[in-house]
Amino acid sequence: MSEIIVKIDGIEVAATEGMTILDAAKKAGVSIPTLCYLEELKPYGACRFCSVEASVRGRPKVVAACLYPVEKDLEVRVHTEQIDRIRKMILELMSAHAPDSFEIQDLAKEYGADRNRFPKDPSFCVHCALCVRYCNEIAKKNAIQFVDKGKNREICFIPEIASKECWKCKGCFPLCPTEYLQGAYVLVKALGFPEASSESVHAEQ
Repeated sequence: MSEIIVKIDGIEVAATEGMTILDAAKKAGVSIPTLCYLEELKPYGACRFCSVEASVRGRPKVVAACLYPVEKDLEVRVHTEQIDRIRKMILELMSAHAPDSFEIQDLAKEYGADRNRFPKDPSFCVHCALCVRYCNEIAKKNAIQFVDKGKNREICFIPEIASKECWKCKGCFPLCPTEYLQGAYVLVKALGFPEASSESVHAEQ
């Protein structure tokens, strides 16, 4: 693969074709904050928290670092007034949906986000899709999917699969930034497949 020299916060990085800005930043030791990114999963770009300013020959634009591929003459700025304002807004919106998330609370403090800016609408899910993608791409069980669209979109355990696979896996639980996933699973298990609840209790004794 051909080598591409890019600049990230003034640091020259030797990247290769196919790498993203986030890949190149990691190589250079430059930290770009993420929420829906996991190295083992395909980039998704749902949260846009990894937004950066990318410029080629003086034409800046805001892009998601986890998705945007490196290219010749690319210059990247990780922290600008506009970028920090975008991240702050994202955290304020997420705080309305997941007010009790410790991870989002910590980031809100870091960026000076007003956690009460928007009316609370607790869905407790920020649509990062880490659980869905982990289950599909790594566990390969397809036990969790999204249902509905827009603001009504939410995750759903597929009872026929989850009743057989989830209680002995739970690999997606630590990935959830709001801890909503575990609560949703416990509720669905109790209501949707109580026999699995009973089996798991006996197995753990």
